[in-house]
Amino acid sequence: MTDAGEVGRALERIGREDPRLCAFIEVWPERALADEDRARRLPLSGMPFAVKGPAGIRSYAARRLVAAGGVPVGATSVPGPGTPWQTWGLGAHGRTVNPWHPERTPGGSSAGSAVAVAADLVELATGSDGAGSVRIPAAWCGVFGLKTTNGLLPSPDRSGLASAGVLTRSAARARTYLSCVLDSCGPATADLPIPAVFSPELGYAEVDPEVGSVVRRAVGRLVAGGVVRLVDRTCELLDPREAWQAVRSGEPSPAATEIRRENDLRLDALFSRTPLLLTPTTPNRPHGHDGPGDLYSTALTWAFNLSGHPAASVPAGFTADGCPVGLQLAAERGADVSLLGMALAVENVLISVRS
Repeated sequence: MTDAGEVGRALERIGREDPRLCAFIEVWPERALADEDRARRLPLSGMPFAVKGPAGIRSYAARRLVAAGGVPVGATSVPGPGTPWQTWGLGAHGRTVNPWHPERTPGGSSAGSAVAVAADLVELATGSDGAGSVRIPAAWCGVFGLKTTNGLLPSPDRSGLASAGVLTRSAARARTYLSCVLDSCGPATADLPIPAVFSPELGYAEVDPEVGSVVRRAVGRLVAGGVVRLVDRTCELLDPREAWQAVRSGEPSPAATEIRRENDLRLDALFSRTPLLLTPTTPNRPHGHDGPGDLYSTALTWAFNLSGHPAASVPAGFTADGCPVGLQLAAERGADVSLLGMALAVENVLISVRS
């Protein structure tokens, strides 16, 4: 249950910290405080949450959260006009900064949502993910991020690449989100150890050696802790860059269509025998605010926007310079609740790496 003043306390934290973080483009104090009394009598009991971008309050997920007693307190930052979509956010006070390293980007495009959760301004923020836009900022801000199965929830994206998602402090809190946005949501549990395939680069990505090392150590802890059992298989896909860009542009080529078809076949074969795929969430650590250069932070995420599989990012540890690193979990299409159960088990072992 939520304490009577939780909305007020969230607004106070936002007022104090957001000039530094620039996580919000709009804050709605009068509306939120007025709505708290109504919401307190509903299942979420007035839980304050944030929505992604200026249109986020109209999203299906936001409407379901409000109907369940959540209280939206503001809209979070997304890339500003003319800003490359994959890079950073622009809040009301300036560019959105990474809470761990202000000189680094938090990722995007759900930039402000990740920062708001990482800085404990809210417990939950909505996001959307068309190429990694939930998972990348979750990884770089050290929080949990979930991309739902494509088509599971309504999305305004005509390409079919983007799906609804959520950013939270923990996989446990993401269970709250799923219970509200799905018509039915069974228990999020997992039988341990979970058979899993670990692919450090999906067969094509160039991964920062230190990022790869952090993820390998996290996977080792999961094996030692009895959470996963690595199977003697791998996952090597074709680089999805051309296919993703073709679908986004609405101009598919024969080569792009074949890449997508072949990757779908390989992933279908993998998930027919193994319930969980593990990879780094990003091939790189957070870059500076001047942009990524020639790097594609989406290299390990956008394959699952093309294929439609649900995927999540769980905090895996830190690089030597203090940058958070994410471990990506992917599962069969429609297995969102099962994926969350597996993420809960993973989180229980890896939670110590957050401090």
